[in-house]
Amino acid sequence: MRAAARFARLAALAVLPFAAAAASAQDHHQHGGEPAPAPATSAPPVFVASSAKPFAALMDDAMAVMDAGMRQAPMNGDPDHDFVSMMMPHHQGAVDMAKAVLLSTQDPEIRNLALGIIAEQQVEIQVMQAWLQHHPTKETRK
Repeated sequence: MRAAARFARLAALAVLPFAAAAASAQDHHQHGGEPAPAPATSAPPVFVASSAKPFAALMDDAMAVMDAGMRQAPMNGDPDHDFVSMMMPHHQGAVDMAKAVLLSTQDPEIRNLALGIIAEQQVEIQVMQAWLQHHPTKETRK
């Protein structure tokens, strides 16, 4: 029973950063008929899972990369497109966080959870990329 309660608390805590990032990113996007501001022209940040950094720093890095990706997601006012555009960096953030925890945990349940997250989220990212290719926006149609 204690293990189940610990897992439930861990799961709840794991969701909080995603909810906060999504809310923050949504504050910075314009929806409806107005186009989103042009994304920054600099290269997006990249997450690197390294044992040279403490776990907390890796999680901060993963959140920063996810937040930047969500802020720079191309938005066009179509709910389907905008949802998929923002969910791809969100899912990549989950992959990056799972990679970070794999560097520091020896708990078999957490390792299994992290490996599952990596596998499932990468497949979902591929599904979303395929959806975007099959549903081009006015800007990407030729």
